[in-house]
Amino acid sequence: MTQTQTQTIPDGPEAVPSGKLERIFALTERGTTARTEVLAGMTTFLTMAYIVLVNPAILGSAGMPVASVAAATCFAAAFASILMGFVANTPLALAPGMGLNAYFSFTVVQQMGVPWPVALGCVFISGVAFLILTLTGVRQLIVNSIPHYLFAAVAGGIGLFIGFIGFKDAGIIVANPATFVALGDLKAPGAALAMFGLVVIGALSVWNVRGAMLVGIVATTVVGWIAGMVSISPEPYSLAALTGTALKLDLGGVFGLSGKQGLGLLEILFVFLFVDLFDNIGTLVAVTKRAGLMDANGRIPRLNRILITDATATIVGSMAGTSTVTSYVESAAGVQAGGRTGLTAVVTGLLFLAMMFVAPYAQVIPLAATAPALIIVGGLMLLPLTEVEWEDPLSAIPAFLTVAMIPLTFSIANGLAFGITAHAVLKLVRGTITRKDWFLLVLALLFVARFVWMGGA
Repeated sequence: MTQTQTQTIPDGPEAVPSGKLERIFALTERGTTARTEVLAGMTTFLTMAYIVLVNPAILGSAGMPVASVAAATCFAAAFASILMGFVANTPLALAPGMGLNAYFSFTVVQQMGVPWPVALGCVFISGVAFLILTLTGVRQLIVNSIPHYLFAAVAGGIGLFIGFIGFKDAGIIVANPATFVALGDLKAPGAALAMFGLVVIGALSVWNVRGAMLVGIVATTVVGWIAGMVSISPEPYSLAALTGTALKLDLGGVFGLSGKQGLGLLEILFVFLFVDLFDNIGTLVAVTKRAGLMDANGRIPRLNRILITDATATIVGSMAGTSTVTSYVESAAGVQAGGRTGLTAVVTGLLFLAMMFVAPYAQVIPLAATAPALIIVGGLMLLPLTEVEWEDPLSAIPAFLTVAMIPLTFSIANGLAFGITAHAVLKLVRGTITRKDWFLLVLALLFVARFVWMGGA
């Protein structure tokens, strides 16, 4: 095991957690302290803070009031993360999901012509469907049907995904029409600042400095300010803005959708359900595995509570006025910083709650400051790939497809789809499929149907 997976409790008074925190979060049992959890929560928040600016910009293009979406984004992230911390005691932070917000805005509202209150109604119904699938055990059945070696592949694929996002945000990797991606200009201010951050966080990490990620992000941000690379242009904003989207969802309009909006209600709900379901499962597997929270049989403790929290978060988020809320891969940054309990998620949620008062000022943290943390965390998440039996094609081929397709398609759901489908097909070809694999075959057929029906959506 690596140092990040097993932590000793330091000596001294700071190592003794308060009674109430100990009872709620079992800090000693998880080998952590309140101080470590707070630092981890702050680290997760800083790597996720961009959503406060990005989500309003994306949903604003659908005609939603930007200030209202900013407030709703902060509220939804705060509610969901705090709930996850207390109910599931897991260091998993949540917020409105990237990708699903783009589908909500660009496809559902702008291309299909669905009014945004009706689209919010679709998100609400998908959240209710998530909850029903969880309470009936279907979501748990899905998790339990995934081969354990694919858990390792998902963790590694998400590591590459996180690293790729970091390189992209830093400008170290840029788009290229001939080769798709290429090396960016390392002398550009953003890339140079990110390279500085990589050196700082890397040096602090090898020196075993507690809170290396957080210190590195803050130090890089300060250097960016000094260099004049951070510009703040806040829009007019107040907490009252939340009333612009809160409870504005139109459930009646959902059932009035017709074929004029493409495939109508069924298509919209299917995408919201499918993408969030498998993105969430993939993130959940990767983060809990990285935190060492899986049991000896590869099962995730308190899985039912985690999934119920996720479904509830989507329902509440739609009522506040934002697209689907889901778990964030950036939670791995907090885990890397030592987060092992729900206290990490609670701290992240409280910071999002505080951000409600000053949402436009999230831009003081440049992407070049958080990108190095994502790059380093992504690299460290590749460790589980050693658990894959690469000499066995039955595991190697699906594992590779999972690892490759997650970053290359920018979708955890697509990676899982390719991996599970390949695993089912190869078991059929080898003749080792059994009656116990019936749900695996159902999942594979659903994935194939989804790709045939909707292409790469």
